[in-house]
Amino acid sequence: MPVAPARPVAPTAAERKRLKKMAYGHKTEHRLRLRAQVVLHAARGRSNARVARETGLHLDTVRTWRGRFAEQGLPGLSDRRAPRPPARIHRAANRPGHRAGNLAREAMERGIATFVSASTVRRWLAQDAIKPWQHRSWIFITDPDFRVKAERILDLYARTFDGEPLGADEYVISADEKTSIQARCRCHPTLAPGQARAMRANHTYGRGGALAGPGIVLAYVAGIPSVRAGGRGHAGER
Repeated sequence: MPVAPARPVAPTAAERKRLKKMAYGHKTEHRLRLRAQVVLHAARGRSNARVARETGLHLDTVRTWRGRFAEQGLPGLSDRRAPRPPARIHRAANRPGHRAGNLAREAMERGIATFVSASTVRRWLAQDAIKPWQHRSWIFITDPDFRVKAERILDLYARTFDGEPLGADEYVISADEKTSIQARCRCHPTLAPGQARAMRANHTYGRGGALAGPGIVLAYVAGIPSVRAGGRGHAGER
């Protein structure tokens, strides 16, 4: 099979000056520096094979950037921007509970796209400037006795109570209301997401009541007779 001849490259004086600055500038990105060097070598009439040897690039890479400059000039050396996803996919992503696979399937069912994979949808969402499904939370410790109270809990994790190790027949049972089934009001306003900024929510909240789970009661009733362990512990106000 005959080899296609190398594309002729003839940059203007202004383009050559810009290419030299890109190829040898200290602040130029490495990928742009290599592309500029490819064009400068090509402008001297060198073959693609020789340019590949001198730059250490693959022959196909040299051929690509040489052809891009021959067709588009300096703008051809920039990375092509990925196509923007349909706006309807962005709106659907704002709804909670949506995963990339579900969005891809829904986009094809609604006719938004003939075919789109989950990885493509995931890449589109990752490139979006605003990501409302991401958030950061924090909490400020305001209880002056927090360390003393936390030590008791951490000691139980290490199977220690009042400085004494628990025996082989002693157990720790801990229970609380069912997670997040409670009326809560944040003590500080939540900051909405913005460009390159995740939503920020302070974890501190005021309790407005909670629902006790029947499974917790059953755990006590079913667990205590089977364990037949002696009880010792602490109960107090929150």
